[in-house]
Formats: sequence, structure tokens, C-alpha cells
Amino acid sequence: MKIVEIKKLNVKYGKSVVLKNINFDVEENDFLGIIGPNGAGKTTLFSCMLGMIKQYEGTIKFFGNNIQKSKKYLKNIGYVQQKPSFDKNFPITVKEVIEMGLNCSEDKINDALNQVLIHELANKRIGELSTGQQQRVFIAKALVGNPKILILDEPVTGIDTHSTELFYSMLNKMHLSKITIILSSHDLNAVNMLANKVACLNRTLFFHGVSKDFFNNDTLLKKYSESSMQKHIQNHKNGL
Repeated sequence: MKIVEIKKLNVKYGKSVVLKNINFDVEENDFLGIIGPNGAGKTTLFSCMLGMIKQYEGTIKFFGNNIQKSKKYLKNIGYVQQKPSFDKNFPITVKEVIEMGLNCSEDKINDALNQVLIHELANKRIGELSTGQQQRVFIAKALVGNPKILILDEPVTGIDTHSTELFYSMLNKMHLSKITIILSSHDLNAVNMLANKVACLNRTLFFHGVSKDFFNNDTLLKKYSESSMQKHIQNHKNGL
């Protein structure tokens, strides 16, 4: 069953082309790793998929339905953005963060906290937690509604090595429990280890398929490396 279908997606900011002719599907229980350099369009892609960017060409479907015709699909999605912003001095507990804006039971909150291994932190103020612990809070918030698909935008940015390894272990367990996952990451080793599908994005999609077909292909890896380096140089020249 196709959970996500994206066809001929094009996005422009003024005259600047951000995404060009993006086409891919995500099947139920896929773990799709999206890789690409900074500025490749990964966050823009997610913003389109989540309805935050509405001005685009092409078609995006979730669960067979065009997202421009109904927003009901959003209740089946858990989303974790890169470095969620919040006031660390605001007196709010982990449990209150997860509850915010949601009508969920105590049991569901506890289940979500247990999944990310921070149940003992439920009554701690979120500002007192480490970066890795804070990110797990936002993952718990994404999980509390029992989503069918989890979308994560470079979620380990700024997290220490131990917390990153724990995070990847949790993602693997979630995937084994039949949650479909889309993860954008710069960590090729993690994507190779976790994802059964991979998409290489740099404004255009120059590969989408089985992870092994990408990571075992020296030509594709070289092409990805060269593309990433060119983008890095371009960003450096532009002062990004």
C-alpha cells in the first residue's frame, strides 16, 4: 500500500528553483532515508508534504488523497523538526509539552514516554533536559497520537554521540513495530544501517530506490559525494 505519492513536484522561491521534478512513493512500513547536502531542499520537501508550503506545482498524496483537498491526513502523521524552538526558561514540564494542543489520555502519554525511554522525566521542566532528551520529548509528542507515519527532519543535529546511538536504536524498534518512517539525515552510515529505501536529493532527485542498490554502487556514491561538495562550495560562496 502506498502511503505517500509525490509526482512532478516543483517549488520556486521567486526565480530560484528549490525542488525540480521530484517523483517518489513511500510504501507502508518503508523506512526511507533522505540524504543530501545543506540547501538541497529536504526541509522544503517536508514543508510541502505537511501543507506548510502550498505554492507548488505537482501532486502530493497521502493515503491516496490529494493533500490540497483535505487536511485529515495530518492526524496520521507524527513530525519532528530540526532543533524545535522553545523558551528554555518557560516553566513547562515534559508531560505538559506532550499534552499541549492534544486531547490524549494519561495512558497514551505514558506509552509515548516509555517508547522513547524518558518516562522518569515526565515531571521535569523541559529546559532542564539535555538536547538529546529534549528531542526525545518531541518524538514522544509526535508518537502520542499513534501516527501511521513518522517524519523526522535531521533530528540528531546537535545531539551527542551516545544520545544519537540511542535515538537510532529507538527508530529501529519503532520501524519494527510497523511505523512507516521518513528520515532526512547527513549520516550515511545511519541511513545505510536503518533504511530499506533511500532518496538522494539535491534540488532534483538523482536516486530513489533500495538502500543496498545505492550503498553498494561506487558510481552512485561518487556522484552523491561530488554533488554534495558542489553544493557546499556554492553555499559557502553565497555566505550560507
